[in-house]
Amino acid sequence: MATLINNCTAVLMDGAATILPHAFVTVEGHRIVSVGTERPTGVFEDEIDGRGQVLLPGLVNAHTHVPMSLLRGYGDGHDLQDWLNNYIFPVEAKLDGRAVRAGTALGLAEMIASGTTTIADMYYFCDEIAEETVAAGLNLNLARGTTVFTSDFDFATYPACVELRALAERWHGYGDGQVLVDVGIHGEYTSFSAPGLWSSLAEYAATHGLGMHVHVSETRAEHDECVARHGGKTPIGILNDYGVWDVRAIAAHCVHTTPDDWAIMAEKGISCVHNPVSNLKLGSGVAPIPAMKRAGVNIALGTDGVSSNNSHDLFEEIKLAAILHNGVARDPLAVPAYDALRMATADGARALGRKTGQIAPGYDADLILVDFSAPSLTPCHDIVSNLVYAARGSLVTMNMARGKVIYKDGTFFTIDLERVRREVAQYAIPLLFGRAP
Repeated sequence: MATLINNCTAVLMDGAATILPHAFVTVEGHRIVSVGTERPTGVFEDEIDGRGQVLLPGLVNAHTHVPMSLLRGYGDGHDLQDWLNNYIFPVEAKLDGRAVRAGTALGLAEMIASGTTTIADMYYFCDEIAEETVAAGLNLNLARGTTVFTSDFDFATYPACVELRALAERWHGYGDGQVLVDVGIHGEYTSFSAPGLWSSLAEYAATHGLGMHVHVSETRAEHDECVARHGGKTPIGILNDYGVWDVRAIAAHCVHTTPDDWAIMAEKGISCVHNPVSNLKLGSGVAPIPAMKRAGVNIALGTDGVSSNNSHDLFEEIKLAAILHNGVARDPLAVPAYDALRMATADGARALGRKTGQIAPGYDADLILVDFSAPSLTPCHDIVSNLVYAARGSLVTMNMARGKVIYKDGTFFTIDLERVRREVAQYAIPLLFGRAP
């Protein structure tokens, strides 16, 4: 099926920062086949009128826990360790597959409506997450988050590792790459009792061509306790000793990382996933993003789980990623607007090992339209400035993932939102909290 998007202003997110007025973009299957200012010849099964709108690559949410949509607003007002141990972990222990499906579908609907086309998720009940995400039409990097709190560890029999192997066999590469499986180490602080976990998972990832997804140095306590445990080694440093970073890898948060960490990250190609809203909300701190970029580290953006955000709107993260560091550095160019936009598009795609995040022939047709006739985007002196500082997810009018329109003008084509709402209200919330919402 061939689709033509016509008469839009296309922000290509290429190396030249090209903005193409009066653009025509042709899609066949799940790829972009042409981009230009002349109407292409041929017959198109569908034409999408882009007048008054800006076409942007679909946004990449490079770190989230999408089923945690069920916990939006629960446990607010606590630091990370208190929040996890006394609020989140006890409720998560009640989850089942049906509840995870409901939370996943709810989170995906929010992401779709606000312009996200690709996510990297770390959680459990991974089959349910994969099935819901495939049905919704998004691209998914999926990691089974692994923790271990005992020294008695055996990769062959440990339940999370058994699940990982089954997950990779069933899902890695599914749908011509729609689903990629990454190995998930929750963090140094939730697995240090059995470092054999790190070496085993690192070997498995390298042998099977999988990426790696790890929480790193999110809080000062996490970072400092690791340094004390391992003779001065930071989380980045000690995991490096066990081969964890010898594959494509994303390190979520990186709030308290050091220059030595950044050197390892640049050398190994580890991408930092910046989660500014979550880090501020939990009082974890501000990641040193400008310094990391100067050190050569690729920076992507994530929302983290909705329970610590409390939104999946990546436009909010884009704006905060720009203005936060400008304020901290007292430098209006600490993170230029275009750089912040790249974090959620081209640089996020690079972090996840995907050919998306740009509007160019051969790239995945992950595309969104943003309504630039809205009062909040009028007038427009600078398109990128408006996208970064003034746009919000509610202004997304069309979401195309892998060449298929999955949302347009408020209508979802792949998610039955009323069914999802019923499942959340009548099953998931009573299961977790013993009460109706």
